[in-house]
Amino acid sequence: MARLDNVITNIVEVFLEYADDEGKKHQLNKEELKRVLEREIQSPELKGHINADDIEEAMEMLDKNHDGEVNFREFCRCVCDLAKCYYNKKTGKGAKKCKGKEPEGGQED
Repeated sequence: MARLDNVITNIVEVFLEYADDEGKKHQLNKEELKRVLEREIQSPELKGHINADDIEEAMEMLDKNHDGEVNFREFCRCVCDLAKCYYNKKTGKGAKKCKGKEPEGGQED
């Protein structure tokens, strides 16, 4: 499979794995979102932009339709924001636009 194919299928598979509600609508509640962020984001470059301890703030930011859950579109928005932060870190552009805490010890190059 090509790299972009892998990225797309992985995003869908991760979402479906954590949003599996035994046949009900596929959405992430607060606990499920917290598990996704804690388990699936391990890179220090990305982890520094996620505050899994303050999941309320993350839910508020992602839950655009205010239903208390994150649907697939909202989840994709989150992944896209993380990709933008990673891109900005790699290119040195727009770093101040990325929200979240910096890893302890400052930025790594």
